[in-house]
Amino acid sequence: MSDKQYILGFIGIGLMGKPMTLRLLDAGFKVNVWNRSPEKLIPVTEAGAQAYSSLADLVQTSDVIILCLADTAAVEFIVKTDILASGSAGKLLIDLSSIHPETTKRLAAALHETCGMGWVDAPVSGGVAGAQQGNLAIMAGGSAENIAIARHVLAPLYQQLTHMGDVGSGQMTKICNQMIVSCNVMVIAEMMALARQAGVDAEKIPAALAGGFADSKPLQIVGPEMATGTFEPIKWRVKTLLKDLNMAVDVSTRQGNAVPMSALAAQLMQLHGRQGFLEQDPSTLIKLFDKTDA
Repeated sequence: MSDKQYILGFIGIGLMGKPMTLRLLDAGFKVNVWNRSPEKLIPVTEAGAQAYSSLADLVQTSDVIILCLADTAAVEFIVKTDILASGSAGKLLIDLSSIHPETTKRLAAALHETCGMGWVDAPVSGGVAGAQQGNLAIMAGGSAENIAIARHVLAPLYQQLTHMGDVGSGQMTKICNQMIVSCNVMVIAEMMALARQAGVDAEKIPAALAGGFADSKPLQIVGPEMATGTFEPIKWRVKTLLKDLNMAVDVSTRQGNAVPMSALAAQLMQLHGRQGFLEQDPSTLIKLFDKTDA
């Protein structure tokens, strides 16, 4: 296949999938799309994407299948139900979802053995804003040949794409990323609540700490939201961070490692989720620590 002839099949038009698809269309790619909720396809089909009601048809008419799905179970279901039966040699699957590394390895092996398709696990970091602006960080696992294709196809989406090693290494790197992000957001919530209750003008904290050792992208994003109680629009979700923290705990248990900080963050996030915040923005985590009206 020539680099200029790739036809993409994008599965999962959600918070991240929508801006990604729009950027791929703007870059000149032909993009076939499918989503479990068809109404979410309207913005991308209006921009030129071709909607499919059949995943089998989408797979058969696309050269590179891109997944951007919610979790491990969703990826496993789509691959086993539709892609294994419809894929063929010469095609490539790129998974942008954040899923379990061991499941990634197993599914990639099954896909190669069943129909000869390659696999690149390429989870992303940067959130909706990064997807919209095309400056995501992508950590990828796969063969050098397949990574080269991924670099070309995903070019409109990223600022950097790092080849981390074999299939599964991208997902493991994303778990490491999420351990840092999740614990960071949790301590930001704890800190902002403490500052508010101590009478500090919490709205000034992100600016006051900018450029110092305590500064971070999460602080500049969720800090102002926590200080003002602005929890919408939802740009990412508590359940996403919790999913990735749970994977971190599972992987560490399998390897005999200890991740006490991430495990505690997972427990606190689970508590927050049980209070009705799983589908909400992580900025709502301040409510775990601050019972005053934000």
